[in-house]
Amino acid sequence: MRVLVLSQYYWPENFRINEVAQSLSAKGVKVEILTGKPNYPVGTVFGGYKEMGCVEETLNGLRVNRVPIFARGKGSTRLALNYISFILSVVVFGPRLLRGKQFDAILVFAPSPILQAIPAIWIGRLKRCPVLLWVQDLWPESLNAMGQVTNFRILNAVESVVRWIYCHVDLLLVQSKAFIPKVRILAGKTPVIYHPNSFVDHVAKSEESFVKCEVFNCAFPILFAGNMGKAQALEVVLEAATQLRNIEGVRFVMAGDGSCRDWLIQQTNQRGLSNMVFPGCYPVEVMPALMQKAAALLVTLADKEIFRLTIPAKVQAYLAAGRPIIACLHGAGAEIVQEAGAGVIVPAEDPSALAQAVMMLYRMPDKERFEMGSSGRKYFEEHFSHDKLIDKLIGHLDQVVRRHKGIVL
Repeated sequence: MRVLVLSQYYWPENFRINEVAQSLSAKGVKVEILTGKPNYPVGTVFGGYKEMGCVEETLNGLRVNRVPIFARGKGSTRLALNYISFILSVVVFGPRLLRGKQFDAILVFAPSPILQAIPAIWIGRLKRCPVLLWVQDLWPESLNAMGQVTNFRILNAVESVVRWIYCHVDLLLVQSKAFIPKVRILAGKTPVIYHPNSFVDHVAKSEESFVKCEVFNCAFPILFAGNMGKAQALEVVLEAATQLRNIEGVRFVMAGDGSCRDWLIQQTNQRGLSNMVFPGCYPVEVMPALMQKAAALLVTLADKEIFRLTIPAKVQAYLAAGRPIIACLHGAGAEIVQEAGAGVIVPAEDPSALAQAVMMLYRMPDKERFEMGSSGRKYFEEHFSHDKLIDKLIGHLDQVVRRHKGIVL
């Protein structure tokens, strides 16, 4: 089977689709990538690339085709140009980059913007192959929740476009069961199937090379790993750290980058907080070992209705790590942590509750914290095993291809 993976984001940007593409290839699927120039989350194009021009390269054994793109930069105007430029570039340059190549299916990895599915549908028609859309964010709800678009006429127009997209692909995969009703309303006759994200336990580099990190040299380091944006509502961590500033041994380790990181660092310095540190970004392959250095793992989301339906991708990574989780959020993500018995749930954007949860875990016997982590790991293996989910994805691809060819299932 030959599959074109279309995603605005790909390695060296850190997204789950990287591991999915590699795993599909390892199981015999012939995978090719169509993507943009890497610029997330820093907002500028990574070294070795330029915004303009197409690039064809081979990364980890996979053919990667990159179209021109305006980097995200800062501000909503630049972000809109980033989204639009990718869509237009795929429409204009995609057919040329893929000239003479045939595919059995196109898999679209669709965090924001979901509009990237539009050129995928176009290429699907040109190549006469089905399109699978893996929905990671709900539009237009995400736009409204993040304050990017608040005009109801615009939101209704976006919803109409999303409806058109859903109705013109061959299968919709959703990362959360809570997405299904919202997606199904707009999907017409297109099937909707739950297909969650997973996490790969990478073989990490030697401890001496990267984990000799002083920020973890305390009694109770709490690791937040990943994007630091508005959706994460990280003011709650700042306020909790302020409340716990006199508790010796408790430290929030904020690993990652994002639009709010500079502001958080500024506020941390202004408040004179020594219990909140920012070591920067780490390669994805070292994250499992890094998580092992933490006494607890923190996930947060803003108190918005849309985020109650979302499962942050880091939840699966945290479960796999086998460490207690502090889940400062509502909805589907919190339900998974609770069902797994993997940690403590606190209301979204409630710094006092977060501080209390930290202290509860801090004072908890090591045995009980170990049991929490073990329960999370067991739940991960039962529900989010990467290998099992890749097999299921291949099954979805195969079914759609057969249906497209008129083969009776």
